[in-house]
Parts: sequence; structure tokens; C-alpha cells
Amino acid sequence: MTLELIFRLLGGVGMFLFGMTVMSAGLRNACGDNLQSILEKATSNKLMAVLVGFAVTVLVQSSSATDIMVIGFVNSGMMTLSQAIGVIMGANIGTTVTAQITAFNIAAYAPLILFVGTVMYLFVKKTTVKYAGEFLLGFGMLFVGISLMKFAIAPMAKSEEFLNILSGLNNPAAAVIFGIAFTALLQSSSSSTVIFQTFAFQGLLGYHTAVYLVIGAAIGSVTPNVIASLTTNRNGKRTAILNLLFNLIRAAILIILINVFPDFLNWIQDLSPDSIARQVANTHTIFAIIAVALELPFTGLIIKAAEKIIPVLPEENEQLEDRKLQYMVNMKNMPSQMAIANAHREIVRMGTIAEKNLKRALECFFDYDINKVISVKAREESVTILNRAIDTAMLELRTMSLTDEAVGRVSELSIAVTDIERISDQAENIVEFAEEMHDKKSRLSDDAVAELKDMASDAKKIVHVALDIFANENYTLLPLLDKIEAGIDLKKAQLINNHVERLMNTGCEPFAGIIFTNLVTDLERVGDHAENIAYALADIEPENPRKK
Repeated sequence: MTLELIFRLLGGVGMFLFGMTVMSAGLRNACGDNLQSILEKATSNKLMAVLVGFAVTVLVQSSSATDIMVIGFVNSGMMTLSQAIGVIMGANIGTTVTAQITAFNIAAYAPLILFVGTVMYLFVKKTTVKYAGEFLLGFGMLFVGISLMKFAIAPMAKSEEFLNILSGLNNPAAAVIFGIAFTALLQSSSSSTVIFQTFAFQGLLGYHTAVYLVIGAAIGSVTPNVIASLTTNRNGKRTAILNLLFNLIRAAILIILINVFPDFLNWIQDLSPDSIARQVANTHTIFAIIAVALELPFTGLIIKAAEKIIPVLPEENEQLEDRKLQYMVNMKNMPSQMAIANAHREIVRMGTIAEKNLKRALECFFDYDINKVISVKAREESVTILNRAIDTAMLELRTMSLTDEAVGRVSELSIAVTDIERISDQAENIVEFAEEMHDKKSRLSDDAVAELKDMASDAKKIVHVALDIFANENYTLLPLLDKIEAGIDLKKAQLINNHVERLMNTGCEPFAGIIFTNLVTDLERVGDHAENIAYALADIEPENPRKK
């Protein structure tokens, strides 16, 4: 095999992979945010989740892209593992469409497709047409890449060295392992399957060898998901494990099936007797459908296996509870006053979570601990998710038959939700300050720490009092709250003046000084939001009303 042929083969593979990327980008751009919206709406209905996974993967032409989006949704709490596994299964079927497309022999039209796509992309200003042109460019590149690969592979049939390598793949175990490794390298089962198709088309691989390569490719396709999950939380990692388990079980089922019923492969071949490329594509699709059909009823067991591999910690159960509505459920089946009362209880619960987050964040700032950082950020996600769920439920509440007074109370409750969410935002800011201080090994002076601890104590106290007022509508505590709030405002000015003096006397590091000022500002904002919460349901205004 000459160096020129090697370059042609590599160029063909590169063109094919780049074409896949361009085609996927064109489809994704055309769909906008709709793909994520579709995924978010994947319900607990298993079949619907499979269909969603299939549809999205057909659009983006990459099961890895779909799976990585799913890992992101699970990581953020927007999707459960039971929803995720259905989407993952659907994606495994959707990814087989690429091989079905490339099994058509339309390489002769690829240059025309490239030309039309180029004209649409470069010379048409309309956005939708440009995206369609981007898709056609990628589509044309696919077949140009395949043509290059076929041209480079054809002479390999005369190379004894290459034939000796491929002859080793006649062993099913070796073929599966090669399929895993090759797909892990390309990070795309669609790409590796198309290359196996090309080898088979040129007579370098027999159909039965290609079958085991396809089985291995499904396992190797999980590699990008495993890599993507390394930076996610434990639930995100479980999602990648789900995909791996599904494909390992799929491989075991298919190997048993084709060995117990060898005529099954003959039946697939008979579907397209004159095209081995189509036989490989059909095998890829049929295997995926069979695996989903057989494993779908047992998704609960697969999820339990993933949770055995990465055990569920107590704080994760707490997180799951935090992110679910507990009181604002089935509100249409209850009197409006009861629904409003339950909304109040739900928001109080959200406030308790935000208060806990603020306390943990301040603990982390004064005594840095990476586990506390992770805990605060996870709880902030919980507050954000709960906030979104409450907002949706409040919209449902507004559709009920409400008196003018009730409408006013719902509006007041909605305002409180925003301020509670902002307090949790400040908690996240505080741990980010802690991370910056830790990373730069910067330290505050003892005086600065003492001042911040004093102001932090007031911030925690005002949030606690505000939530007490909001929960019990005990307005006798408002004078106490106003006193704490006035003290926080006064301390802000005093602490910043003290800080400037320390900087002038080189008593504080410049970077630590920036963090000091930012933290003082955030603590003052916590006081503002707490005051808004306390007065949210009251018929009186704060002593010193101002925009917050």
C-alpha cells in the first residue's frame, strides 16, 4: 500500500467526519433551541422517551450529541434517569439512519450536491436557506469522503499485509474488540459503521465479520459520553453508566441471538441480497431495534444497576426532594384559597432551602472546603429548578377563578419567589469568591475577617427573621428586621472605609481586598432581598423604601 493511498484513505475519513459535523451543525442551527425543548419534554412514558431520542438523533445525526445533551439535563436535574434511559435507547436506533443513507450509491451526485449547498450557503442571505445549504454541504462531503475511502481501499485487496490484519478479525471476539477500539478512536458509531460498510463493499470484509464489528461499535460509541460525564455530578455519571450498561447487555443479547439462531443473519442478508453495504446497514438498524425492544421493559433494573455502581448518597435523596414540588400539586382539584395557601407553604420551603445555602456558603468562605463548594452549587441548582417549577405552577394558579384580593396575593407571592432565588444566587457568588481566594492562595487580614464575620452574622439573622415573618405573617417582628437592615447598610459603608484605609497602609492584599468589597456588597444585597420577602405579604411599606 503506497503512501499516496494512505493519504487518500485518511483524507476520505477526514472528509466523511467533517461532513457529519457540518451536516449536524446545519440541522442544529435550523432547529434552534427546539432540540433541547424536545428533549426537556421527554416524559416518564418510556415509549415517548424512545421516540424523542430517535427523532433528535436523526436530526443531529449523532447519538453522542444526543446522549451528551441528556447527560447535561440529568446533571442539572431537568431530566430523571428513567427519562434519560428511554432517550438513550432511542438515540441508539436514530444513529443507524446514517448507515442507511450512505448505503445508497449516490456518490456520482455528490459534486452537484456540494455545488448547490455552497451556492445556498454563500450567496443566499435568508437564514433558513443558509442552514439548508450547510446541511447539503455536509451531506455532499459524506459521499465525497466515502468515494475517497473506496478509491483508497480498493488496492488493499492486493496487499497481503493488510489482508493478514483483516483475517484476524474472522475471530468474533477479535472483531468485537476491534469494533470497540476503532469506534472509541473515531468517537462515532455512525462513522465506524460506514467505514466497515466500505471495507465490506470492497470485498475486504465478509458480512459475518462486519456483524461483530457493528456489535463492538455500539459499545465503543459510549466513549464520548463517559468522557463528558467526568465533569458532571453523580447523576450525570450514572447516565453515562446507563448507556454503557445498555450497550453491553445489547452486545450479549445479540451475540447469543446470532449464535443460537444463525438463520437470523441469513434472513437479514436476504432483505438485500445484492448489496452488502445495505446488509450491514440493515444489521445495524435491526440490532438496535431488537435491543431496545428487549431491554425497554427492564429499564428499572438497568437504573438500579447504575445506582449500585455509583451508590445514591443521602444528600442526593435530599436534593431530589428539594427539586420537587411538594404542596403545589393537583391544584386544579382544590379550592382556590387552599391552592394559594399551598403555594405559600411551597415558597416558604424554598426559602428554607435558600437560607440553608447561604449559611453553608458563608461557612465555606471562612473555612474553605471543596465539598461545601459542591454542596452550595448543587443546592443553588435545586433552588433554580424549584423556582422554575413554582413559576409554572403559579401560572396554573392564575387560571383558576380568583377574587381580586386573591390575584393580588398571588402576585405578592410571585415577587417573594424572585427574592428568595436571588438570596441563593448570592450564596453561589460567595463560594465563587472562596474558590478564587483558594486558587490564588490569597488571604484577608484578621481585622477584615472579623468584620466580614460580623456582617455575615447579620445577613444570616435578617434572612431568618424575614422568612419567619413571611411564613407566619408575624409583622410584630418588622421593627427588629428594619433595625438589622439599617445596621447592615451602615456596616457596608464602615467596612468599605476601613478596607480603603487598610489598603493604603498595606494591611490587606489587593486581590483579597477586591473579594472583601464584593462580599460586603453581596451581603448588603442579601439584606435588601430579605427585607423584600418580609414585606411581600404586608400591607405596609418598609421604613426606607427603595428599589432592590
